[in-house]
Amino acid sequence: MSYRDPEIGQIRQVLAGLVAPADAPRPSVEKQRADYEAFGRSIPLPDGCEVEPISAGGVPAQRMTPRGADRGAAILYLHGGGYVIGSAATHAHMVARLAEAAGTVAINLDYRLAPEHPYPAAVDDAVAAYGWMLEQGWPASRIVIAGDSAGGGLTLATAVALKAKGLPQPAGLYPISPWTDLTQSGAAHTAKLASDPICNPAGLEEMSGLYRAGAAANEPLVSPLFADLSGLAPMLIHVGSEEVLLTDATALAERAALAGVEVRLEAWPEMIHVWPFFHAMLAAGRRAIAEAGAWIGGRVAAGA
Repeated sequence: MSYRDPEIGQIRQVLAGLVAPADAPRPSVEKQRADYEAFGRSIPLPDGCEVEPISAGGVPAQRMTPRGADRGAAILYLHGGGYVIGSAATHAHMVARLAEAAGTVAINLDYRLAPEHPYPAAVDDAVAAYGWMLEQGWPASRIVIAGDSAGGGLTLATAVALKAKGLPQPAGLYPISPWTDLTQSGAAHTAKLASDPICNPAGLEEMSGLYRAGAAANEPLVSPLFADLSGLAPMLIHVGSEEVLLTDATALAERAALAGVEVRLEAWPEMIHVWPFFHAMLAAGRRAIAEAGAWIGGRVAAGA
């Protein structure tokens, strides 16, 4: 198949050698984690970015400070990986680029993973880290919460949990290819199966089960698509047109707008799940990071 963007075709070829086909036996969690770590850690950080291991409210994290960053503004970043794999280290390269584009610091969180720590551990960790950021002197108006895939869903769940606790909303929310519906009811879960080289319903169902550990799939903090979204911070939602989570994002945008939330949804043509992760090989990934960085920078500047 040919693509208007030839780089996305090259990325698909790379992924064909890394991701098991949808009909193949699922690798063990340990192998998935090891493979993800090896790939993510192989991508370099931008020059001049300081990385400091910290504890953010008792949760391990990286404080990432790009050259020239405004240290009074910050991104709380929640990595993807289905709540089961991934880490701050796998996503450090992308988080550093996003912080660099935004001109802010980033707190890149190593929240607890399932199956060792199922729901609500990830939500609890993200809320604790946000509370710690407030205690450290970052005002809510100068924080943006961002995340990809499961981390995108966690971004929304965290905002909903903050509202329930009476804590202030951040300046903005930036979910990338967010997994917002663990009931897997979105039309794209079947319509886009053939075009998505990363996600498939079987893999999502496995990770959903490990994360939920018996909790209902439509629980609002598990699947924030079903939460009361009123009063949440403004959102920029990025999603690829060729991924099974397309309708997770479009339905989120629709429900958030109906709840009175300021929403900007962008479905990028030909793009796949979390394409900014592949920024080192994909100009469209770099453009998405630059665009999101400008949006984040504008949100935190308005809150200064």
